[in-house]
Amino acid sequence: MQQYNDEIQLKDILIKLSECKQELWRKKGKIMLFSFLFFLLGVAVAIFYTKSYKAELTFVVEDAKGGNPLGAMSGIASQFGVDLGGNSSTTFSQQNIMQLLKSRGVVESTLLRKGSVDGKKDLLAEHYLTINKIREDWAQSEEFDGVNFNHTHSLLHDSIMGVIWTQIVADKLTIEIQNDEANIITLSYVSVDENFAKQFSENLIDEMSKMYIAHQTKQSRNTLDFLQDRADSVFVELDKSEQEFARVKDINQRIIKASGRLKELQLMREVEVLNTMYLEIIKNLEISKMTLLNQTPIINIIDKPVLPLEVKALSKTTAGILGGLFGGFLSVSFFLFRKLLKDALAD
Repeated sequence: MQQYNDEIQLKDILIKLSECKQELWRKKGKIMLFSFLFFLLGVAVAIFYTKSYKAELTFVVEDAKGGNPLGAMSGIASQFGVDLGGNSSTTFSQQNIMQLLKSRGVVESTLLRKGSVDGKKDLLAEHYLTINKIREDWAQSEEFDGVNFNHTHSLLHDSIMGVIWTQIVADKLTIEIQNDEANIITLSYVSVDENFAKQFSENLIDEMSKMYIAHQTKQSRNTLDFLQDRADSVFVELDKSEQEFARVKDINQRIIKASGRLKELQLMREVEVLNTMYLEIIKNLEISKMTLLNQTPIINIIDKPVLPLEVKALSKTTAGILGGLFGGFLSVSFFLFRKLLKDALAD
């Protein structure tokens, strides 16, 4: 009995499929018309689609080597309580550099740099608002009247900058590793203006380089600044002691007894101590400068964006075919649904 019912159900399904096929065949003219209309719609969308330009920049980071090649000198300096920063920090890995390029601090610093677009030199943030027609939208609101990033920043400026940063990171900026073995990183930025795309990508890598180098060399720079300040202060004390020593020695020219020359001996010892200290500090200062130079990472740019940039436009053929397929799918779905609905109401 169950087998009989299954055969009936299968037969009903085949009959229903045949009816649907016949229904679609009868409506083939309308289906083709729908497909053609959507084909034209796809072509129209491609024609009015806003062209964009892709600026691509590739670079590699040559980090400081681990360890200190001036190990012997660093050991001597450590005896005097001076740390020359011999160990390279590993805080910034490849992934961290990629995230740093997308960080709000780096992007905002880049937008607050000046650039030239269409012969007009202004902040990149101002160019961004203009070329993306954001200022045209602001014309309908008094809240944004007179907003300019060349003026003093306010809470409103920070809010606008936050929106711009979100748009750039979400839709326009792409950071990826091109080659795992060579550690080559590719930075891509898409904009409706090719001059802006080129300048933004170049300024972005420059801002990232400054922040990255400042972090990697922070310890060595602190040591260098400390030694420089210490050298200056010791030199001042040494100069004063030398002048005082010379003055007392002139006064003691006719004094024979040692008790009368005590002040002179004390000043001579002070001059010798200060002179020794000064020489050691200067030596450590020079070692620190060499260490800083060795630990400074290098951002090697392999390829910069070159005008004219790659154009990202929607193909008319592709848009037309996709539109036609979509129109055909919608029309077939509509006629099938209507056929099934009529049959269900008839039963």
